[in-house]
Amino acid sequence: MSKIELLQVGSYPDWDQHPLDQTYQMHRYFDAPDRSAFLARVGGTIRGIATRGDLGAPSAMIAALPRLEVIAIYGVGYDSVDLNAARARGIVVANTPDVLTGDVADLAIGMWLSQRRRMVEADAWVRSGDWQAKGGFPITRRAFGKTAGILGLGRIGRAIGERLAGFGMAISYGSRTAKQTPGWTHVADPVALAAASDVLFVALAATDATRHIVNAAVLNALGPEGMLVNISRAANVDEAALIAALADGTLGSAALDVFDGEPALNPAFPTLPNLLMQPHIGSATLETRKAMGQLVRDNLAAHFAGKPLLTPVV
Repeated sequence: MSKIELLQVGSYPDWDQHPLDQTYQMHRYFDAPDRSAFLARVGGTIRGIATRGDLGAPSAMIAALPRLEVIAIYGVGYDSVDLNAARARGIVVANTPDVLTGDVADLAIGMWLSQRRRMVEADAWVRSGDWQAKGGFPITRRAFGKTAGILGLGRIGRAIGERLAGFGMAISYGSRTAKQTPGWTHVADPVALAAASDVLFVALAATDATRHIVNAAVLNALGPEGMLVNISRAANVDEAALIAALADGTLGSAALDVFDGEPALNPAFPTLPNLLMQPHIGSATLETRKAMGQLVRDNLAAHFAGKPLLTPVV
């Protein structure tokens, strides 16, 4: 019996690649020198797409696969998949939520603490010999007991809030509707949420409606003592406005795990001393990445067995 054929949009770790290769005929789109010709050659046999959150499945790719039934995303984000094109053809889409929530929330807290206490700079102070030559590192600001705003209260936003509660933080959140969050304050307007916050965590899914929801007005409201932490999607933040606000002191500091066009960043970012940057590592632990790969395979297996997806998006 011939194997079901899948289009693989990007590379996976070996622990995921091997079981996929054993179960399916994997067509490696990312290795093709001429991708249009590659799709024209194999497109008629493809029944599923295995992709990543950063790569997705654009409309042109979906259109080139007339037998496509399912798109399985390795990642929680699905903004790079053309969901309208999938819906129009009855193609089901799955992502990998829940399994990465804890690690992403942990990184958000770690970035906040590190930036608030300037830990990266302090490490460099010791390594360079400045501690011995110049004396103690400059005094920083307290992290605990402040006010935190969380823009987007889905799985990850809630997990961030639960962790912040342990730091004695007053917690406000922005969402379309109020949630069951005893002791937390719902603030629907992003500008008002920023104005009430010492640190603003961005945990929104990226959609057309949330594009640049963190704009100049939000950054101005957060203010010269405030901090922005983004572990969601780069599109949620107006990068030009952020760079300007950090450069002129309108915003005190920021910590980012996501960037437009990553890994090719705006060259202004590395010049900003009040910015902590991470290379999109929110889910990058061994345990989570293995769980994500397993969920991709479980969703594919469920679909081809005629069962509902475990974690459907569409």
